[in-house]
Amino acid sequence: MTAELFGVDNLPYGVFSTPGTEPRTGVAVGDGVLDLAAATGDPVHATGSLDAFLAQGPRAWDAVRAQLVRWVTAGAHPLVPRSDVTMHLPFTVADYVDFYSSRHHAENIGRMFRPGTPPLTPNWAHLPIGYHGRAGTVAVSGTAVVRPNGQRLDGSGPGAAPTFGPSRRLDIEAEVGFVVGVPSDRPVAVDAVADHVFGVCLVNDWSARDLQAWEYVPLGPFLGKSFLTSVSPWVVPLAALEAARVDPPARETAVLPYLDDAGLRWGLDLQLEVHLNGERVSSPPFAQMHWTPAQQLAHLTVNGATLRTGDLFASGTVSGPARDERGSLIELSWGGAEPITLADGSTRTFLEDGDTVTITATAPGTAGGRIGFGEVTGTVLPAR
Repeated sequence: MTAELFGVDNLPYGVFSTPGTEPRTGVAVGDGVLDLAAATGDPVHATGSLDAFLAQGPRAWDAVRAQLVRWVTAGAHPLVPRSDVTMHLPFTVADYVDFYSSRHHAENIGRMFRPGTPPLTPNWAHLPIGYHGRAGTVAVSGTAVVRPNGQRLDGSGPGAAPTFGPSRRLDIEAEVGFVVGVPSDRPVAVDAVADHVFGVCLVNDWSARDLQAWEYVPLGPFLGKSFLTSVSPWVVPLAALEAARVDPPARETAVLPYLDDAGLRWGLDLQLEVHLNGERVSSPPFAQMHWTPAQQLAHLTVNGATLRTGDLFASGTVSGPARDERGSLIELSWGGAEPITLADGSTRTFLEDGDTVTITATAPGTAGGRIGFGEVTGTVLPAR
């Protein structure tokens, strides 16, 4: 995590501890962490979770941010070296929803799985497709990725039958997550995302493609996704992303009024990087995403589904048009047909035991430079 990416125009929140102390709220500043519980004396920051602070809403978020800017600018509080802290899951994940918002990713998957047919399903351009994930297996960066077991279909044709065992096609999905602070018991309008969403984190939605391929018809992902989803420990406030807001790509299909976000500029110019065993293998551009977080939140709640503090909704795999902009191994290796060659001469189609994947991201900052999101990382362990 580069120090210059965590200046006064960023100030992301997380939950940290040091040896012999309880977890509490901290703010990343350069190479250090400002202990927000000690600096403010406010017990809301000493709970070991961002939950209570998130629930206070935009007025409180803005007030604390303004105070932090004054303190950091004046050097008013000592910092704990980041090398001395342990990071924890920053908030209690109430619900987890994962979308499918990259047109490039959806088209790539469609071409692989449904050759000879249109790559996008008929509904894709009309609504943000998503699935409801398992909140209890969302974990903080650094949590081990234990290779999941499950049913896989071996072979093809009339004689093919499922077998049970470790996934042979373990994959990643480089994503961006949005953290809900303020709850709602009614649909959230497309122009009200900032009234409810506190900030942004990085997500790796680990995926067992062979388990997923066998189980997903007709109801969608289940065990191929629910074993682990990793999130970065730092949550970047939406207020830090004003300079990153852009118009989303032009859309050929008109959307229904509740999804019409014209002029709201909730596309985000984030640049992700995916590293496999320390080597960069992809640089997905988030600005290419078809569906915006404002549209995702509006669609998530339009049927009356309630929001709770700590709800997490993720973008889905971030992929661009170029091969080195694809945010999953299934795309990078084209379903295993085109292995990736690493610098050490080894090749990969999917993840092997011992592999470490790290996803990072940066965005334009309001001070004219760039701000960072830290990283979300995980190392694959053998199945149990």
